[in-house]
Amino acid sequence: MESTSAGEVVRRGFAAFERGDRDAIEAVLAEDFTFSSPPDPQLDRAGFFERCWPNHERIRRYTFLRILEDGGEVFVTYELENTDGKRGRNTEYFVVEDGRITRQDVYFGPSLPAE
Repeated sequence: MESTSAGEVVRRGFAAFERGDRDAIEAVLAEDFTFSSPPDPQLDRAGFFERCWPNHERIRRYTFLRILEDGGEVFVTYELENTDGKRGRNTEYFVVEDGRITRQDVYFGPSLPAE
């Protein structure tokens, strides 16, 4: 069986969120998944789906600026565009174990001018 890199697992997670594909995002999140961001510290998997998953409806697209991978750790910096045209840049840190995301920490960056 071909091994999937941690970076590819994270890319699949972003793609699933962008498409609003709940089955696909559930497939990449481990049962013991934790999520943290400034307004949502230390959410478990259920908390992520309750508080964060609804935000997928606002996302138009992600544009990756850099993906740095070291074993099972991945840093991603991206620009996002919301459906209302607002844009921003964030960096996220992930831990991937056995092909599934176990940890996701979001660091908010600046808002960007509309295109």
